[in-house]
Amino acid sequence: MNPMVSDTVDLQSPDDIALADKMNAGRQQIVTELKKVIVGQDDVIAQVLNTLFVGGNSLIVGAPGLAKTLLIHTMARVLDLKFSRIQFTPDLMPSDITGTDLVQEDTHTGRRQMVFAPGPIFANIVLADEINRTPPKTQSALLEAMQEHRVTVQGKTYQLAEPFYVFATQNPIELEGTYPLPEAQLDRFMFHVIIEHPPYDEELGVVRTTTAIQNPQLERPVSGEDLVSFQSLVRRVPVAEPVMRHALDIVRATRSKNNPDAKDYIQKWVAFGASVRAAQYLVLGAKARALTSGRYHVSFDDIRALAHPVLRHRIIINFHAQSEGVTTDAIVDRLLESVPLPRSGM
Repeated sequence: MNPMVSDTVDLQSPDDIALADKMNAGRQQIVTELKKVIVGQDDVIAQVLNTLFVGGNSLIVGAPGLAKTLLIHTMARVLDLKFSRIQFTPDLMPSDITGTDLVQEDTHTGRRQMVFAPGPIFANIVLADEINRTPPKTQSALLEAMQEHRVTVQGKTYQLAEPFYVFATQNPIELEGTYPLPEAQLDRFMFHVIIEHPPYDEELGVVRTTTAIQNPQLERPVSGEDLVSFQSLVRRVPVAEPVMRHALDIVRATRSKNNPDAKDYIQKWVAFGASVRAAQYLVLGAKARALTSGRYHVSFDDIRALAHPVLRHRIIINFHAQSEGVTTDAIVDRLLESVPLPRSGM
C-alpha cells in the first residue's frame, strides 16, 4: 500500500473538492490582504492561518514591536469577525474576561433581577495580550472557552459563537511581574509560534511602511461561515495509518516515564513529555497544511514540518537541560533525527 494515501477515506465528492479549492484560494487571498499591513513573517502567518483552518488556539511569543497584536487584529478585520483584545494585568479578575451577573431594575415594574453582562471573551477572535502578566486564577478563566467554546458563570453555561479562537501573546524578554502559564493551559494551545526579528530588508520595509501614511483598503475574501466549513473539511482529509503512527511515534518519543525505549537525551533533559493533544494537533495541522498545499492526503513531511510549533510548549525540560542551555527546539531537532520514518508497505 502507498503510505501516502488512505484506502478508507477520501475527498471524492464534487462538493468537497470545490470546498477544498475555495479554502486554498481563500488562504492565498487572506495572505494577500495581510501583506498590505504585515511585512514578511511568512512562517508566522502560515501557522496562524493553519490555526484558523483547524479551529485551534495559538500562543505567539516575540519581543515588543514585532507586530504580534497588529497581525491578529488585521486578520480579524480581513475576516470581518468580531474581535476582542484583553490586556492581561496582575489585577485582572476572571469576571473581567467571562462577564458577570449584574442587578438590573425593570423600569416598568420596578423589580430587580440578575442579568448576565457578557465579557470580552464573547467574540470570534480573542487576543489575550501578555497573558502571563495575570495570576493563574485569572488565566484559568480561558480554559473552558478554549476547549469547549463555552463559559460558565454562577452555575449557568453560555455557548460562544462560532468560529471561536484565542490568540495569546507573550514577551519573552521582560519576565518581572509575570506568572508562568500552567501546563494545562499551555496544552490547550495548538501552536507555540515564535516571532523573530526580521531580516534587514524586511525590517527596512517595516520602517518605511510604518512611517508613511497608511490607509490600506482590506477586502474580506473569507467569512466566518466559510471558516467553520473549512474546519469540517480538514477533519475529513485522509491520513494513512503509517503517517498517523509516525505522528504518534514522535510524540511518544518525548516521554521518558514508563518508556523503556526512551532515548538517552530524553531521559537526561526532559521532565515531562508531550500529551495526547500533541498528536491530535500534529495530525489536524498536517491535514490543513496538506489541503492548503493543494493535496487531499497527508504526508510525512506535513507531520514533521509542524513538530516544532506543536511540541515546543509541551515538552517540559528539567534542571539539567536548563543548566546546559538545551532548548525544547533543540530536543525536537534530535527527535526528528532519531525517530525513523515507517517503511513503505507497513
